[in-house]
Amino acid sequence: MVEVRHRYATVRGHRIFYREAGPHGAPTLLLLHGFPTSSRMFRQLIPRLADRFHVIAPDHLGFGHSDTPPADTFTYTFDALADLTEALLTDLGITRYAIYVQDYGAPVGWRLALRTPAAVTAVISQNGNAYDDGFVPQFWAPVWAYAKNPGPDTEPAVREALSLDAIRWQYLHGVDRPELVDPDTWTSDHRDISRPGNDLAQLALFRDYATNPPLYPRLHAYFRQSQVPLLAVWGAEDLIFGPDGARAFTRDLPAAEIRLVPGGGHFLLESHLDTAAAHIRDFLTRTVLT
Repeated sequence: MVEVRHRYATVRGHRIFYREAGPHGAPTLLLLHGFPTSSRMFRQLIPRLADRFHVIAPDHLGFGHSDTPPADTFTYTFDALADLTEALLTDLGITRYAIYVQDYGAPVGWRLALRTPAAVTAVISQNGNAYDDGFVPQFWAPVWAYAKNPGPDTEPAVREALSLDAIRWQYLHGVDRPELVDPDTWTSDHRDISRPGNDLAQLALFRDYATNPPLYPRLHAYFRQSQVPLLAVWGAEDLIFGPDGARAFTRDLPAAEIRLVPGGGHFLLESHLDTAAAHIRDFLTRTVLT
């Protein structure tokens, strides 16, 4: 039985929670979660990888068990989240790692890779977007409108994403066997997102999401120059980041491995854990351990 350790670290004055498992001498895998969840999304995946890999899964600031400083005392941006993740890795003495990115974890992970390309040994993208192709217009139109002109006319549409119904939808849409998805996922996420003042932190990140697509040309250049091993294991029915976002990786990484999972949605690990874990373990064994 794999032991998963639940730890806290003080990083630049903020208390950051992270899950850790596996031998310290093994190759490191950094798991970066998305909105509106936390490292909790990896609770079943970590034991399936930690026999051969050293796994680190932090909660971003404002999520899960990490601190949630008020938005008037901390500037919530994806640059800032990447800064904290980078500082945590430095404090832990981790200089080389593979990354698993999902949703918000993608812009955090892309920033880490652009800052220190040689540190990243491999990339796993699970519905973690890197191309304009991946944006499903119906979902993203309110986000772009709010980022362009934040105010009373555009805020209600994005604030709806903080509701219990919207979070439940993120977990269940497109899933062929919704009975496999634990309701604790959306109720726990909603509880954490609803902490006093956290709505303003989340609204700030919604506004800042518009800074991510302008990074894509640099990211694509990094892919072309590095030819980093990449696996895109993707819920094929995701209505947030569609499967074209997975296929697009081959534009700059011809050897990228694309695994579209039918009947899988945005949070693929909740309904198709065995399939996703098998792809991930096989990929890491071939690319990181050899």
